[in-house]
Amino acid sequence: MPPADSLTLPVDPGHFLAEYWQRRPLLVRNAIAGFQPPIDADELAGLAMEAEIESRIVEEADGRWRLSHGPFVEQDFQRSGPWSLLVQAVDQFIPDVAALRQLAAFIPQWRADDVMVSYASDGGSVGPHFDYYDVFLLQGHGERLWRLGQHCDGNSPLLADSDLRILRDFHCEQEYLLGPGDLLYVPPGLAHWGIARGECTTFSIGFRAPARRDLLARLADEVLDNSDGDILLADPGRAPAARAGEISAADIDGARRQALALLQAECAPRWFGELVTEPRYSIEATSVDSDDLAALFDGAALLCRDDSGRLAWAEQRGQLHVFANGASFTTELDLLPWLEGLCARDEADCKGLDADHPAASELLTFLIESGATYVE
Repeated sequence: MPPADSLTLPVDPGHFLAEYWQRRPLLVRNAIAGFQPPIDADELAGLAMEAEIESRIVEEADGRWRLSHGPFVEQDFQRSGPWSLLVQAVDQFIPDVAALRQLAAFIPQWRADDVMVSYASDGGSVGPHFDYYDVFLLQGHGERLWRLGQHCDGNSPLLADSDLRILRDFHCEQEYLLGPGDLLYVPPGLAHWGIARGECTTFSIGFRAPARRDLLARLADEVLDNSDGDILLADPGRAPAARAGEISAADIDGARRQALALLQAECAPRWFGELVTEPRYSIEATSVDSDDLAALFDGAALLCRDDSGRLAWAEQRGQLHVFANGASFTTELDLLPWLEGLCARDEADCKGLDADHPAASELLTFLIESGATYVE
C-alpha cells in the first residue's frame, strides 16, 4: 500500500464537493493503484473474536435475513451458505487501516467516523439498505457487485420481522463491479446493495454528522448556561386583549421570536465542538506527569495522535478552542500553528513550544489526559 501521506483520492476536491458530496454517487476506478489490503480475512476474523471489538455476521437463508453479534469463536466462521462478517472501527487497531482515511482528507476531520471492514463469502451480502451517513466503499480482496437504487428516508418501508434495516422494495438504477483498489462513494439516503463475487473484503470509510435535534439540545444548553435569567419576555405596544383567557397567535409568535433570538446570538463553540468529537467507544483516561512534559519539551519524546481519539479546534475572538474526545479547553491563539501541525501529521515535536509558557503545558496535559494523544 502507498505511504499514508500519498493516499489521496484522484479527483478534484472542489469538484467532488460541489457535484457529488451528499448529492450523487461517484465511482473511482483504481483509486489506489496496486492496492494491497492492510488486513486479510483471517486477521479480520481474529479481531471479531475479541470482546472489546464490535462485530456482526449477516446471512440469508430461504429469503430470511439473520443477524448475529460477536464476539465470535472459530466455529462461527464455518458456514455453508452466503454470509458476511462486519467489524467496526478497525482503524482503531490497525494503523494502515487508519491511513485509508487520508483518501478523503479534504473532508473535515471532525466529520470522520470509522473504517469498517467486511468479509463476504461468494454471494454474501447485508441486503439492500440505506444509510444516514456518507460512505466511501473501497474494494479490498476479490470483487463485489454494487447495485445502487432509489433515494430513501425514514418513511421507506423495511422488511418486517428482521433485526436488520433491509429495504422491502429495491429499484436498481446503476450497477458496478468493483475490483481491488476501486472506490464507490455513496451519499446518505441512497439505497445500495453489495453482493460478493467470490470471497472478498471491503473497507467502508464512513463520515458521520450529529442529529439536528442533538445540535439544538446542545446549543440550547449553552445558551441557557450563559444567558441572563432576569431578562423577561417583552411585549411593548401590544393590542388590548380581545377575549378573556386567550393566548393569541401574536403572543405565541412574539415569544417564539424572542426565544429564537437567544439561539441566534453568538456564543462560544463549545456546544458544537464537544458534540462532534464525542468518541463512539469509551476512551480510558490517561495520566501525565512532569517527566512526560519535560521529555516532550526537550525533544526526547513525540506527541502522537491516538487512532481512536477525536481532535478538533476552532478559532473565535482571538481565542483557541480545542476539543478532544468530547471535552474542551480554551487557550491562547499563538499555540494554533503547533496544534494545526499535530492535526495534519498525527504527531508533533514539542521542542518549538516554550516550556515556560503556562498555556503550553496546560494544552499538552489536556491533549494527553483526554486520550486523544499519547507520548512516544
